[in-house]
Amino acid sequence: MEVVPTPPTVKNPPEWFTGDVWLDPVAAPRDAEQRMSAGLVRFAPGARTSWHSHPLGQTLRIIEGTALVQARGGAVVEVHAGQTVYSAPGEEHWHGAAPDSFMTHLALWETPHGGESASWGAHVTDEEYRAR
Repeated sequence: MEVVPTPPTVKNPPEWFTGDVWLDPVAAPRDAEQRMSAGLVRFAPGARTSWHSHPLGQTLRIIEGTALVQARGGAVVEVHAGQTVYSAPGEEHWHGAAPDSFMTHLALWETPHGGESASWGAHVTDEEYRAR
């Protein structure tokens, strides 16, 4: 067993996010056999990811606040603290904070060996974000 050093909080890149979003890395693959990653992600009100997908899917556990999530072609859904959201492998989606609430989620995903953890697309427009 090992107590792992805590990496610093980082601000997520504006190429993939709208608004202010911070990441605290929780877990990352430590050798060639591991694929799991996890991060505690904090969104300012109205902040959100760009459209993206994960080759092996993604699970989000909402820790605090109110989240908005949407799969491509689906409705924007409001999700609250204590709820869990699953996006299937390859499903294009976005997630972020409601306009009047900070939101924190624990993001869990696996990365294929030798592959990318996500495929990033266009920013979510204000019209898409407000389409509740």
